[in-house]
Amino acid sequence: MPDSFPQRVYAILAQVPPGRVITYGTIALLLGEPRKARQVGWALAATPAWDPPLPAHRVINARGELSGGPAFGGYAVQREKLEAEGVAFMRDGRVDLERYLWLPREVSDSIAGSPTGEQPRDRNQHDRAEHGHDQ
Repeated sequence: MPDSFPQRVYAILAQVPPGRVITYGTIALLLGEPRKARQVGWALAATPAWDPPLPAHRVINARGELSGGPAFGGYAVQREKLEAEGVAFMRDGRVDLERYLWLPREVSDSIAGSPTGEQPRDRNQHDRAEHGHDQ
């Protein structure tokens, strides 16, 4: 039986080295589920107690911002942990993804085009959502 989605998230997360970050969307892309960044966040919110602990603090959003979720103690704790690992923050409080984003060596061409996991929006998606037609 294949591993569950959360187990697959944890397997990727366990590989992210100190001093590097990964985005929710990048994890989703690596799992072959490019539209499941939110589910990655849900999996992280339920991160089990592993020994050694999973480095959930290394997961940030596609803009380089910290989420400050409870999985790692909140914004200040997440920033403190990343800084202790050598991750520097830009003046606006974001992480420079060009410098600190971690990708495994076997990244496919589809991920290389959008390493943060941010997916292009359907041209009509905004209009449908705005008019209550996004189903």
